[in-house]
Amino acid sequence: MGTDGYDMKALTFNGADLLLNEIPLPDRRPGDVLIQVHYAGICNTDHEILRGYMPGFTGVPGHEFVGWIREADNDRLVGSRATAEINIGCESDSCAWCISGMQRHCPNRAVLGIQGRDGVMAQYVAVPERNVVPIPDSIPDNQAIFIEPLAAACEILEQISVGKEQTVLVLGDGKLAQLIARVLGTHAGRDQVVVCGKHSAKKALFPRDLVTVVDLETCTSDSTRFDIVVEATGSPSGLDMAVTKVRPRGCVVLKSTCAASAGFNPAPLVVNEITCVGSRCGRFAEALDFLVSTGLDLSPLISAIRPLDQGREAFALSAQPDVMKVVLDCSG
Repeated sequence: MGTDGYDMKALTFNGADLLLNEIPLPDRRPGDVLIQVHYAGICNTDHEILRGYMPGFTGVPGHEFVGWIREADNDRLVGSRATAEINIGCESDSCAWCISGMQRHCPNRAVLGIQGRDGVMAQYVAVPERNVVPIPDSIPDNQAIFIEPLAAACEILEQISVGKEQTVLVLGDGKLAQLIARVLGTHAGRDQVVVCGKHSAKKALFPRDLVTVVDLETCTSDSTRFDIVVEATGSPSGLDMAVTKVRPRGCVVLKSTCAASAGFNPAPLVVNEITCVGSRCGRFAEALDFLVSTGLDLSPLISAIRPLDQGREAFALSAQPDVMKVVLDCSG
């Protein structure tokens, strides 16, 4: 399809408000593909961006998506279903990060819908062909929409060793915590992985054959400490609790991205010699392998699917305490 003169619907952020607009279709640069977006997921990072998490970002937000390739230099890609890695490295011959395959840490990277590049809450998005990840026919769209956050969950096992004898506590019961629990529970087993949440409806979604679930009051009052604590509360106060629940010389994995400052006291980290690991994006290949090998159904984590025209309302719904994943249908 030719794109000259065409407009598309998109949610746009102007630095203060989220608006539904008609904007020109994205320019397909050399080496890019043009993808027609079917589903775009709303995640906590998107909410934090609206609160100022990435100062200076304006444009189309969103980075979780699945769609169909409509234009590409490689004709064999056209018509195929795909998503895309969200970090776009500079690919310079002098960039050690890009050369080593670690584009997600390139100091000059762009990130879809987060930094320096329009995201996916629109009818179309352009991404470099090197970032494209084909989706197998065995994975339906209501599963594929979780590939990006599932990759972030799988990244924990890339960064630290989780032995069968180690105890793990996951703090949080939101969208990312749900995926982390499934990844760690599958890897280590129910007897090793405990999840602490405070929302009854969300706690009910955890698979009891993979993890043990406790409420916030029980977890807070219990003196048990864990070898590994994964902080995925989405709250600045989560780090303080993580530090109180990890054993001396244990490990805290930080997953929350918040616009607000944490303001915590680092002394317990020093006194107890605790290792802190920041954990962000993961490799999509690991998420695809997990979906295919486990056959876990993630669709119950979708609370609602709303048309792009109702994007502002969908964001408001997504922010409600007992709501899980809200998905935008951009195909209209």
